[in-house]
Amino acid sequence: MSPQSGRTRSKSRPASPAASAVGGRARTILGIDPGFGRVGWGVIRETNGKLSAVDYGIIETPAGTPFAERIQKIFTKICQLIARHQPDLGGVERLFFSSNTTTAMKVSEARGVILLALAQAKIPVHECTPQAVKQTLSSYGRADKAQVQRMVKVLLNLKDIPKPDDIADALAIAVTAAVSEKL
Repeated sequence: MSPQSGRTRSKSRPASPAASAVGGRARTILGIDPGFGRVGWGVIRETNGKLSAVDYGIIETPAGTPFAERIQKIFTKICQLIARHQPDLGGVERLFFSSNTTTAMKVSEARGVILLALAQAKIPVHECTPQAVKQTLSSYGRADKAQVQRMVKVLLNLKDIPKPDDIADALAIAVTAAVSEKL
């Protein structure tokens, strides 16, 4: 799918045997890596302390499209994901920008419509910093992106590290939310 399409790409995986265990306590977590050109998302299931990837993908909005249309598309796609997966918890990364304030503001606005979609669906949200994600997945708050991606692959028993990076980041955010927000 081309980045110009503005459509959601997704990779569905069957739920793990643990996720379908009868009587098992399960919850579904939607992790989101905010952006306005690309929004990574990942759905995981936690059953009896075991984590498994359910579905993941990316929302892309074409450059050159009016910004209001881009964030409307993000809002619509997030609402569709919520309806499809009915998550019990959302995880959204807090932003950290040190230089480009224009980009930071646009990502903040896109993050706002993501939080709005989750709030309208009455889904509790765990907000986490990039450092908290690194700490949760690697036990080191300054881990590099490759270390975090390898841990996503291992913890969710994936064959490969999901690409692009926004997807792996979203799955890492979902894992962080699952670990941090025990029911």
